[in-house]
Amino acid sequence: MPLPPARVVRAVEGVRTGLQRLARKLAPAPFSLLEMVQGAMLSQALYAAAELRVAEALRDGPLSADRLAERVGAHPETLQRLMRLLASNGVFAERKDKAFALSPMGAALLEDAPMSMRGIAVLMGHPVHWEDWSHFVDAVRSGEPSLPKLRGMTAFEFLEAKPEYGEVFMKGMGAMSATETEPILAAYDFSRFGTVVDFCAGRGELLAGILKKSPGVRGILADPRVGVNGAAQYLAEQQVAERCEVVAAELFGPVPEGGDAYVLKHIVHDWPEEQALEILRNVRAAMRPGGRLLLMEMVVPKKPNAAHASKLVDLWLMLLVGGKERTAAQYSKLLAQAGFRLERVVQTAGAISVVEASVG
Repeated sequence: MPLPPARVVRAVEGVRTGLQRLARKLAPAPFSLLEMVQGAMLSQALYAAAELRVAEALRDGPLSADRLAERVGAHPETLQRLMRLLASNGVFAERKDKAFALSPMGAALLEDAPMSMRGIAVLMGHPVHWEDWSHFVDAVRSGEPSLPKLRGMTAFEFLEAKPEYGEVFMKGMGAMSATETEPILAAYDFSRFGTVVDFCAGRGELLAGILKKSPGVRGILADPRVGVNGAAQYLAEQQVAERCEVVAAELFGPVPEGGDAYVLKHIVHDWPEEQALEILRNVRAAMRPGGRLLLMEMVVPKKPNAAHASKLVDLWLMLLVGGKERTAAQYSKLLAQAGFRLERVVQTAGAISVVEASVG
């Protein structure tokens, strides 16, 4: 099913936001606030369902709470109570015969679903993640990320030191990232470039999508972990390996030359100004005249009170690494300091935008 244009999605989001605000205004303010406060408990309920793989157990059809408990290894009564809550929120469906079935939202908890949300559900409910967020107020008070003080190391070092949690974290991030590829490809035309360099690209999901959609484009995938992250194998599986070079490159090191466009997806937002400028200046040094810098980021809307995912992710960045989501004006200023000129911000059907810049 093709994605609707970004303007249509924004209009629908506006209607949804308006209805949500109306619903809150129709209830006494304390009750509306209480519902928001209890959202953390719903996240834990989703985490339990994801950990137990309830969706997998219901893949072949509805089951009673007793049968479902046998399948997932849970206590029948407590599982029934969990399912009752999630069904009331549309995640599953409770039938008249008291059996539970998958709903479209529940199907998104299947690990092999097209845009599976299981990974992010497991991350959001993970005890380590909750411990991190229990110190969020410290970040607000100090203006510095609280995770390094809590763990005695940076967030990136912690993920390396705790590989089990690191895997949970990366799967969660992967689930979020997977929802962004199609909106980017639908909103931005990469076919005008000869060579696209995807810098710190992981295993290359976005670059593979670009190459598949634009057969005349060649790619360079640059990442510090190309020897262990399965990038070469993934690109081969996507049948684009013959048009893509895979090279090792450090985040704060030299950037591969030879690109007409340089893609940085969710890289700049991880860093405070000084480090962000270092990354951008390294990219600037590698670019030739006429090249384009393409930052794939959630751009905070200018309009006051506008609901947008960037505002929540911004707090997560504040907590973990001291990074931030930026407005278009903030990107313009940052890019100018690094030798670029902001050309435009291309909205997509998702929360992510393409921030396009040229050599200033």
